[in-house]
This record gives sequence, structure tokens and C-alpha cells, in this order.
Amino acid sequence: MQDQPPSLFAGIEEDYLNQSQPLAARMRPARLSEFVGQQHILGEGKLLRRMIDAKRLGSIILSGPPGTGKTTLAKLLARETDAEMRTLSAVSSGVKDVREILAWATDVVASGGSRPLLFIDEIHRFSKSQQDALLPDVESGVVSLIGATTSNPFFAVNAALLSRSQLFQLESHTVVDVRRLLDRAILDSVRGLAKHQVTVTEEALDYFADASEGDARRALSALEIAVLSCSSGEAVTREVAVESLGGRLGGYDATGDDHYDLSSALIKSIRGSDVDAALYWLARMLEGGEDIRYLCRRLVILASEDVGNAEPQALVMAVSAMQACEWVGLPECQLTLSQVVAYLSLAPKSNASTLAIGNARREVRDGSLIPVPKHLKDSHYGGAKELGHGEGYHYSHDSDSGVVAQSYLGVDRSFYQPVNRGFESELADRLAEIKKQLNGQS
Repeated sequence: MQDQPPSLFAGIEEDYLNQSQPLAARMRPARLSEFVGQQHILGEGKLLRRMIDAKRLGSIILSGPPGTGKTTLAKLLARETDAEMRTLSAVSSGVKDVREILAWATDVVASGGSRPLLFIDEIHRFSKSQQDALLPDVESGVVSLIGATTSNPFFAVNAALLSRSQLFQLESHTVVDVRRLLDRAILDSVRGLAKHQVTVTEEALDYFADASEGDARRALSALEIAVLSCSSGEAVTREVAVESLGGRLGGYDATGDDHYDLSSALIKSIRGSDVDAALYWLARMLEGGEDIRYLCRRLVILASEDVGNAEPQALVMAVSAMQACEWVGLPECQLTLSQVVAYLSLAPKSNASTLAIGNARREVRDGSLIPVPKHLKDSHYGGAKELGHGEGYHYSHDSDSGVVAQSYLGVDRSFYQPVNRGFESELADRLAEIKKQLNGQS
């Protein structure tokens, strides 16, 4: 790193130059023009850009994965609109803190000042009562709320508060975006790493950009660790980068969107018979520390819901896998999960049983209740014979075929309609023959 250009951020505020801060904090852009990525909301003509240009923000909820720039963007919004901003963290703040800031904002507006901004980080951690405390002043325009959350805002933020805010979804940075930020940090001589006599190889930078999973903060933090752990004149190689970054996964929220999105991808891939995709999503969940019992339960459900009688052995396999995983545990039970996921993915599929019980329960809920025919009623108690219970019942085993002409429902209904795939095609033929015998046609 010799003959580096001067800082790309000359003339910025002193708080950006605090060398005790982590590199990711020091490298936050000082102007919106320096903000990397998120052009789907910040590009020319986009709603958020128009709101900024008009200096009329209103209330905003910024959601997205970690390291996508939510906090940075909130600070830039205040700077670009010349608004005074107060910040709260939902992790450490309560209703009292919220009310103090709202009282301050009321005084500012009453004295003729412009509407201030209230930035609440991790707003999903606020309770319902804490979020409710914001509603009157947000609705009356006393304060412009900017909330940031890594959770799904439709689950994590009160519907009333969400309806009064514009929602903007930030996306994970692309590899190109992260690489731009890394190059910027290396070249910067004031806030960045240019003053360190350490060379960072292209292979190391490419690894940081790719393996950080779109988390710019994680990439910059790993780069700082790599550079500071090397002596003057040394090079940050790809091997050093791998050690500095640690595991590739930037985090897995086993109770949030990651959990539900990856579960959905796994189930839909198995249902769609894409074994490779299913195994990848399984691996993602295992690497993220997903609960093994949860995975087993989902596979047992899928065996009946999506495979069904097209391959009856699927349910046996799934239940056996659940028992094996309980007995064996990790890491060995990953082999069992891989086996059953591959089996379920490649098995013929049928949701006929799923549709059948749905149709039957819909009939029970919406139709007229069908009384039990007298010949099917219990006749094993005193007085049942006088009531005619069991009279006219034909014992199926008295027939050579095991089926007798007899009505078991009293009305004509057809709930189970097998598909022509796998073993269920055999059941379809048998069903057709049984219906003939029940109707006395053979």
C-alpha cells in the first residue's frame, strides 16, 4: 500500500474520523452520493429518492438483513433533509425514553422548528405497548419515525404503526458492491487502512466480497482483522482472509425469516423433486444450527402431505429417520437426514390424501351433517336392538372378496381421488373395483 491517494472523504465531520471505532463504522459514507447499493429504492425517480429531494420524509420503516446499511441510511436521511435526529435502540430503551424524545420533538415543532427525526434501531424488539406509544405523535406529524429491523416488518411491527409508515426493503449487497467498499477502505488514508504497510491480495479481497454473504459490515470487520493481524510488509492472502472471516454463514435466525424462508425452500424443493436443491437448503439449515427435531417433524409431515400413497414407504422412512436422529444426534444424524431428503425428493408425489381430508372436513363444516346409518350404529349395549341399531349390517369377511354391497355413508360422496402415479395408480384401480362391489355391480 504505497503512494495511496488522499482520503476519499476529506472534510467530513470529526466523529467519522474516530480511529477507536471499528473500520465498518469509520467507513460509513458521509453523503448519500457515496452510499453503495440499494438502487432499487435510492435510484433516480424511486420513491425514497423523491422523498429525500423534496425533504419530506414522513415515517419510514427500513427492513433488511444485517450489514445492508439501514443505520447508515437513516443518518444520511437526516443529513440530506437537514433534519435533527435523535436515536434510540429498542434493545436498551423503554417507553420513558420514547416519551422524553417525543416531548422534545413537540417543543421543537411548537417553537417553529422543522419536524425532527426519531431513529429507532431494532424496532422489532419494542413491545406492543412501546410501539403504541409512538402512534399519536407519528400520526400527528410531530416526529418523523425511521425504524430499522432485521425481521419481517409485517410480523414484527404493529399493523397500526406500519400503516402510517412507508416500508422500504433493503437487499443484501452484491459481491460487486462489497468489493467496492473493500477497495474504498484500502485506499482511504484517513479513515481506512492505507496507512498500514500491508498488502491485501486480489484473491483475499474476492474471498471477503463473496463469503460475507452480502453483509458489508462483516466484510469490513474481517478485512480489518486481517490487516491488523499482519506485520508491516506482510500480505493478506486468501488463507489469512479465510481465517479472519471465520465461517461463511453470516448468521442464522432460527426463529425469524431465515428459519421460515429456508424451511419453505426445503419443502418446496422436495415437493418439486429437485434433490440437489433440497440437499442444499438442508445443508444451509444444518450449518445454521437448526433444531433437528423441527427438521424431522417437517419431513414426516411432507411424507404424508406431498408423497402420500404414491409411495407409502416414504412415511415409514420419515418416521424411522425421526427416531434415528433422536437416538444418534449430530453430527452423524446428518447422514440420516440426507438419506430421507433424497428419498422423499425422488419419490413419486401425490397430495390426494391431503385433498381428501380437506374435502371431507369441508363437507362436515359447510354441508348438512350426515347421520350415522342405523345398520352401522353400535349394537353392543342393552336396548340397542330395540332401537334397530346394527340391523341389516353385512359382515365384510363373509364375502370371498372381503367387500359386500353396502352403504357406509348413506349419501353419494367422493373425497379420495388417487392420482395415476406410483403405488397410488394401483390404489386407483382397486378403488374403482371396490366401488362397483359396494354398489352391487359385481
